Amino acid sequence: MAKYIVNDAAVARCRELIDAQQYVLDSDWGQVQPDAAAQNAYLERHSWDDYAAWHLGLTEGANDDTKARYAFVYGDLRRVHRTALIACVYRASEWRHKDVELAAHDLLQHLDKATG
Repeated sequence: MAKYIVNDAAVARCRELIDAQQYVLDSDWGQVQPDAAAQNAYLERHSWDDYAAWHLGLTEGANDDTKARYAFVYGDLRRVHRTALIACVYRASEWRHKDVELAAHDLLQHLDKATG
């Protein structure tokens, strides 16, 4: 099973987006999460660092600047999605990636507090 470390830059970016009110509170994450085509289109216009900033987890042992390196996407590459954070918490919890789970949980709490 892959192991992940928390992407601190992504956590900080997610907080910035929440504070800037760049979020969606109610969405069907399964329908709006970026698929491979959306990710490729994003990478054509943005750097790998920009892409990485959308992922709460970094896969240990995977090379930088590859999609395999980045996991636990928290938004649609434009805005944070509450349902994405919930999915990150659930998935990280399910596979016992505790640090990522707690980071996603903290971000979810930050979003909920910001939105009352």
